[in-house]
Amino acid sequence: MALCTTAALGVTPALPARAAQAAPAADATPAPYAFASDAGTVQGATGTTDAARLEPGHTYRSTLPAVGKLYYRLDLDATTNAYVSATAVPRAGAQVSASDGLRVSVQDADGTTCSSGTTHFGPTQSPHPVAAWAARETGPGSYGCKDAGVYYAVVERRDLSGSATGAWDLELDYVSEPSLRQPDATATTPPGAWNSATPDALLGDPVRRPGGAGFATASALGQGVWQDAIRPGQTLFYKVPVDWGRQLSATAELGSSPGDSPGDGYVGTALAMALYNPVRGHVDDATTGYSGAQTSAALTPLPPVAYANRHAAGERTSGMRFAGWYYLAVHLGAPVAQRFGNGPFGLTLRVRVGGTATSPPAYAGWSAPRDVFRVTAADREEAVVGTPGGGGGEGTAAAGYRDSHTMTAVAVGGIGTGTALVLVLAVWTAAARRRARSRWAA
Repeated sequence: MALCTTAALGVTPALPARAAQAAPAADATPAPYAFASDAGTVQGATGTTDAARLEPGHTYRSTLPAVGKLYYRLDLDATTNAYVSATAVPRAGAQVSASDGLRVSVQDADGTTCSSGTTHFGPTQSPHPVAAWAARETGPGSYGCKDAGVYYAVVERRDLSGSATGAWDLELDYVSEPSLRQPDATATTPPGAWNSATPDALLGDPVRRPGGAGFATASALGQGVWQDAIRPGQTLFYKVPVDWGRQLSATAELGSSPGDSPGDGYVGTALAMALYNPVRGHVDDATTGYSGAQTSAALTPLPPVAYANRHAAGERTSGMRFAGWYYLAVHLGAPVAQRFGNGPFGLTLRVRVGGTATSPPAYAGWSAPRDVFRVTAADREEAVVGTPGGGGGEGTAAAGYRDSHTMTAVAVGGIGTGTALVLVLAVWTAAARRRARSRWAA
């Protein structure tokens, strides 16, 4: 994705592409955060006068100093909703407390705050990527900040402990959402009753699916049981396509400590799983302690995805306002290594997508990026067969088909290697698509 801004605005061209981060080797340190390969570098300004302009649909890299705020400019019309998220990535050797974190605000030209969001590293007391978001909304039910004009995204550190040192790297993501084609009274009414019962545990043999090292390289997951390995201090990213009307639930299970680990003591908050929506807005968290025995952390039941959720109180409901990719960021606290060794530790994710898909809202235009609030057939297939070019691991549908049809190539060998390969690939693809549709229709 090419950037249209210029160096005069403080923005440099996109960085070279990076390969997806693979799971670390047994003697390796956790992989660094994987920034988007098409992210340009933007210099945050210390005041509004020199703030560089961000373009919707683009991702940027920046640097957040230990003290002070950074400003970025948004040029907005009177109808479009704008969402800006910032992912803070502490550098190697950084020290953080549970109360340290990140705050993002959107302000108008008169200094009025349209919205703000704050996130903290939490009780793992372990430095890891965390994201916060803010918005300028113009739709029915919103007040203020609705005029066309210049706005500013403001990013700052939250250092309540007073111990902040060293700069953090930033990944900025800017998404626009069009207005509705016609006013809709139901779009301003917060959701009423919904199925808030905890779903039954999803059972079945797990499928290996290594997580990514950032939002941009998150591994796609569909409904199912997925398995990975994680080390203390590491954060793994996964993404799940959730359509309008569908309801997401997820549980992360940390396996018992490896046989050669000390296995002594208890870590109060060891495993943390954060859920982010398609604009990287924080929705919810789940955490658990660790004593060396297997343990789990499950998200509290979430409402079905609906446009009107944005008018509800609290992130857990208002964050479920879009269809699209929802992100699970799973972090294993660094203190686990002191009690139970460097691992790796087994990680199992149980992902369920329930409910019935509904029609999307009647948008008056397109979002930027264009398909960020849609779940396409390609998204559903990716969730079954794995993320192209990264992540690794075949989904159950593809793996099952491959294992039960290993001899197909031999059977058709007489009609030529090239022709046989084309036929096998065609049949494999069709089967994977059928199974993806049947799984997501459940």
